[in-house]
Amino acid sequence: MTHWRVLERKGGRTLVEFKPETGRTHQIRVHAAEGLRTAIAGDPVYGDGKGPMLLHAMKLVVPREGKPSVEAEAPLPATFAEAGFGV
Repeated sequence: MTHWRVLERKGGRTLVEFKPETGRTHQIRVHAAEGLRTAIAGDPVYGDGKGPMLLHAMKLVVPREGKPSVEAEAPLPATFAEAGFGV
């Protein structure tokens, strides 16, 4: 299961935030292509593969029993700004 929400729409493109509940290989890519009926821009397997693939993990949280979670955050890379997004 993957939760999603629209963050921004610009120039015929939509920036979507995905929050998967599970962690299967290609899960977000498959859910975008099959569930939303549109592949992630640049996806070479589920889309047309044209341009850089605009898929980025902004935040990862790894829960650990009895210990604080391990968390990492990263800003959007330049390829997103080049595509017109600047969240």
